Amino acid sequence: MEIIFHPDYILHKQKGTHPERPDRLIEVMERLDKEDLTEDVIVPEHISEENLTVVHTEEYISRLKSHPPGYLDGGDTYICESTYDIARLSAAGALSAVDISKKGKAALALLRPPGHHAGAGYGGGFCYLNNIALAAAHSGVDKVAILDFDGHHGNGTSDIYYSDPGVLFISTHHYGIYPGTGEAIAIGDGRGEGFNVNVPFQTGVGDSSYGFAWDELIEPILSDYKPKLILVSLGTDGHYSDGMTGLSLSSQAYIEMSKKSIDLSQKLCGGKIAFFLEGGYHLNSLAEIIAGISALTEGKELKLEHTSVYDDNCLGRQAVERTKRALQDHWKFY
Repeated sequence: MEIIFHPDYILHKQKGTHPERPDRLIEVMERLDKEDLTEDVIVPEHISEENLTVVHTEEYISRLKSHPPGYLDGGDTYICESTYDIARLSAAGALSAVDISKKGKAALALLRPPGHHAGAGYGGGFCYLNNIALAAAHSGVDKVAILDFDGHHGNGTSDIYYSDPGVLFISTHHYGIYPGTGEAIAIGDGRGEGFNVNVPFQTGVGDSSYGFAWDELIEPILSDYKPKLILVSLGTDGHYSDGMTGLSLSSQAYIEMSKKSIDLSQKLCGGKIAFFLEGGYHLNSLAEIIAGISALTEGKELKLEHTSVYDDNCLGRQAVERTKRALQDHWKFY
C-alpha cells in the first residue's frame, strides 16, 4: 500500500485545544515508522484552483482564500493564514491517491485537514475542501463507489453527488449527532435516486452490526453496481476509545472492513481502491488502525491493543433493515 503524506499537513492548526490537531498525524507516522511501513511514502505537490472548481463553486473558493483569521462556520472550523494553502495541499494528496489507485495499487492518503463535511459551497466540521469528492471527480471514471466509514455522516460528499448516478455513496454513521443528516430515506434524487445509501446507527453500535451491514447491504449493492473504482472515507472516530461519537467499533473491526473493501475491489475493479483519512481523535487507536490497514496489504499482522467487542448482538440490525426497505426498489439484496 502506498502512503500519501506531506510534512506540511502537520502545520495545520485549529483554535485552542482542538481535537483535530497535528498530533493525529504525528502519532500515525511514528507508528508506521515503528512497524517499517513508511517505505512507499509519496509527497504530493500543490494543485491549481481549477482542480478545485470541478467540485467547489468559484464563489466558495474565493471566500475560503480571502477569509480573515476566524471561524468559517459556527465555531469548530477555524481559518488561519495557512489554512487555504494546506487544505489545497490536502486535496492534492487526494488526487495523488486516486492516480495511484487507478493503476491497481491500494493507496492510503493521510490527509489534514479532512474533507467529507465540505460541500460545493460550504465548509464545516473541521473540513474546508472535500478531498474524496475531488478525487472522484479527478478520476475520470464513470462509476465510482465512495464508502464513508467515518463515525459522522459525510454530508458534504452526499450533497455533492446526491443527484449523480455516476457516484454511489454509502455511509455508515452515528445518527443524531453532527451534522444531523444521513437518514435512511435520504436515497438521492433525480437520476441519482438510489445511489445515496445511508445506514444511520444508534449509540452503542459496533462490530457485529457493521459486519451485518456489510453482508446484508454494502457488499450486495457494490456487487450490483460494479464500480470501476472504490474510494473510502476512513474516519476512526467510531472507535470505542474515541469520544467524538457514541459508536463502539474495535480496531479489528476497522481493519476487517478495510480488508473486505480491498478484497471486493480486487474482485470488482482490479484492486483500484484508495483510502482517505477523515476523523479519528483518539491517537493510539487511530495510529493502530492506520498501521493495521497498511500492514495487511504488506502481508504483515500487527498485535492490536484495542480489541474489546461491545456490540456482539447486532444492535444496529433494525437500522440496516430500514435502509434496505428504503432502497428495495433500487437494489437486489441476497
